[in-house]
Amino acid sequence: MSVIISNEYQTQLFPDYDKVITMVVEKTVDDVQCPYACEVNVTIVDNQKIHQLNLQHRQVDMPTDVLSFPMISYEKPADFSNLDEDISNFNPVSGELMLGDIVVSYDKVLSGAEEYGHSPVRELAFLVTHSMLHLFGYDHMEDSERQRMESMQENILENLGITREYEMKG
Repeated sequence: MSVIISNEYQTQLFPDYDKVITMVVEKTVDDVQCPYACEVNVTIVDNQKIHQLNLQHRQVDMPTDVLSFPMISYEKPADFSNLDEDISNFNPVSGELMLGDIVVSYDKVLSGAEEYGHSPVRELAFLVTHSMLHLFGYDHMEDSERQRMESMQENILENLGITREYEMKG
């Protein structure tokens, strides 16, 4: 599995942020029972950059916490049955399934952690989990979809031990 992490944020992030991202990506891939080795790109930016991306790609003129750019269109969420019929779904060098890109605003990680009363680790892990589920075709436009995604997110984070009370152990 390839988790390519790019830090474009101008100040220092919390220690081991990259390990948290990788752990969440791997757990989400396992939980959706993806039969392929996967590739995902995660970029950490500030509010200004995510604002630009949100406006450019979603026509929403404000910063958001996370953006997902899936490479695959699923008929049903996490339905891997027909993916190998299209070789463009796979990296020609590594053979990995190319899930897509995640862009996280670290400014929103910090403000979200403060707003919800938990650690930045928990907030980053939540946002990456949420975005990973989008890369697998899950959505939250309807109430039943939202409930399913929320349940999956909480289960993944709980199984990783990243609860709302979570604090980094040094």
